[in-house]
Amino acid sequence: MTRRLIACGLLVLAGVTACGDRTADNGSPTLPTSTPSSTPTAAPANSGAAAPAVKRCDSSVLKGQVDPTDAGAGNRYGKFVVTNGGTMPCTLNGYSGFQLENGSGALPTKLERMADPGPKALTLAPGGKAVANLHWGVVPSGNEPVEGPCQPEPSKAAAIPPDETVPLTVPWTLGPVCSGGRIEISAFYAS
Repeated sequence: MTRRLIACGLLVLAGVTACGDRTADNGSPTLPTSTPSSTPTAAPANSGAAAPAVKRCDSSVLKGQVDPTDAGAGNRYGKFVVTNGGTMPCTLNGYSGFQLENGSGALPTKLERMADPGPKALTLAPGGKAVANLHWGVVPSGNEPVEGPCQPEPSKAAAIPPDETVPLTVPWTLGPVCSGGRIEISAFYAS
């Protein structure tokens, strides 16, 4: 798996990052520009004491899963659900990076951001959840084989939380992703 640091300070996994506009090693774009930063939650003005800053949710506290939601006419839909498994609240704001993988390493993945719902600052209490919508196709395109799987079958995904550098591993049991691994993803929203 290719790992390298990029100018915005985030880690790239085979060309996919949870940061701004980057291209994969093959020159194709992977993500559109800018991911808003998380904003810490402040204490109420009348409390007399400043609350400690709420840290961003990262892979050390987040647990993830992909749940299928709908299927039809060669399209598949799912939800990427993250849960704060920590003991303190954390913030989440923006889009996740998402790289399909199997036992051999990274698989073709073309992540495209959906505008709706867009980024919104969230604070996840311990046990709190956030969701990102996913959409992908299962109909071969271009020179993908029409007999058998269109792409190698993923067994997991490396998902980088917004503005972070270390991915969490998410099981993938939903079969191959056609069109060269094209997946549309929304920003996280409250579940």
